[in-house]
Amino acid sequence: MTLDDVMSKLRPDLSRESLGVGPDFPGVAPNPLMSSDARKRNAELRTGVLALGVLVDWREVNSNPRVVLMFDVETSDGILFRGIADEDLTITELTRLAPGQTLPVRYRPAVMDHYVALARDADAAHVQQLSDEIATRRRT
Repeated sequence: MTLDDVMSKLRPDLSRESLGVGPDFPGVAPNPLMSSDARKRNAELRTGVLALGVLVDWREVNSNPRVVLMFDVETSDGILFRGIADEDLTITELTRLAPGQTLPVRYRPAVMDHYVALARDADAAHVQQLSDEIATRRRT
């Protein structure tokens, strides 16, 4: 039995089918506190390239609250992909989540495995510049 099989039995709301994604899309990551691979990936994502993500949906994993966020991500190069972020949010942050909300995220262009992370440290001016670049490219 794979991790995906166990996850679909324990948390059907976090299965690939309920998230509306295909078999190549990553599942919910192992707990970063217990998995060295997850800790390494999260560290790489924190220093990844900035992009903009439109929140599609989110699911609470536990009451920490640890959530899985799904984004439609657009990069400065015009690459579009569905991204998944596994984040620990405060109750305040959790109550502010709304589908359609645009948030800065970071991704790893060398890997492109659909994992992203919220870019909480992103400079507002840099995010605005990225937003302007994307808007300009869309108009042309």
